[in-house]
Amino acid sequence: MEIRISSLDTIHDAAREFIQHIGEARVFAFYGKMGAGKTTFVKAICEELGSKDVITSPTFAIVNEYTASSVDDKQQAPIYHFDFYRIKKLEEVYDMGYEEYFYSGALCLIEWPELIEDILPDDAVKVTIEVLTDGSRLVTY
Repeated sequence: MEIRISSLDTIHDAAREFIQHIGEARVFAFYGKMGAGKTTFVKAICEELGSKDVITSPTFAIVNEYTASSVDDKQQAPIYHFDFYRIKKLEEVYDMGYEEYFYSGALCLIEWPELIEDILPDDAVKVTIEVLTDGSRLVTY
């Protein structure tokens, strides 16, 4: 699947399209260079799922929890947003109890998954965000 984000004005349209194709998947690993728009896209996804929370990168906290008004028609469903950019050792992820998040059935949106690939669930969906020469973004998964 490919979704093109031509500008910030269309990012919510892209997030809605992404959500329409989530299916049964619950863990999404977002790959992309620094500045590709991973956090911005995750923010749009959370907002489209009805979250009224302030969506920011969990760079220092590692994980932020947001509340969606509706995921698969469940009211007040949690969304876990991870940023593993500052992880130095995999033990840090073990210590935070990653299994409770990844296998909870809640939506997990992971930035910088390349740093924890050895422990990603087998069914994690790999999402790549690429900056094109015209400044638009291409989301593939």
